Amino acid sequence: MQISKNSKKKIGFVISNKMKKTIIISEIKKIKHPYYKKCILNTKKYYVHDEHNISNKGDLVKIIETRPLSKKKCWRLLKIIKKSNY
Repeated sequence: MQISKNSKKKIGFVISNKMKKTIIISEIKKIKHPYYKKCILNTKKYYVHDEHNISNKGDLVKIIETRPLSKKKCWRLLKIIKKSNY
């Protein structure tokens, strides 16, 4: 599969792998509040296509944007960065 230079890539932890060929990952971002200047953790969930069901809960993974595969799924698994001990 060809990867474009302009494709968005994200890193996050797998929080669920209960569905077939789909995982849910959580991306955590630190942002600074514009007025109070305090660091806030922002969490966002992504539905990711995992063709061979190779990732497990707790894995650190890298995902890439792709065409819409279903209603909520428009990301696919690029690689597993670090395996978990679960």
